[in-house]
Amino acid sequence: MSKPFDMELFLAGVLTGSHATRQRHVRQAKIVQAEIAMRWQRETPWAWQRKHVSWFLEHRLDQRSDATRYYYLLTVRLLTRRLEKPWTFYLRASI
Repeated sequence: MSKPFDMELFLAGVLTGSHATRQRHVRQAKIVQAEIAMRWQRETPWAWQRKHVSWFLEHRLDQRSDATRYYYLLTVRLLTRRLEKPWTFYLRASI
């Protein structure tokens, strides 16, 4: 029996800022993880490819406000830093 993945522990080394900011990043990272796991069956960030994260940002957040998308982008950048990947992501301007 395996333990569920602990996103808070995973991000602990790269989280900075106030308690509320750290909690927001953890909460959003768990949402990213759940969406990617549901769509791509990739349970942990170690199994993710750039296309999985890009899909989340482009397709799962397309109906969200610019502010929400920006905060998720910040969380994704933390995940990318923790994974030590050279990935870069940008937000498309909403029309």
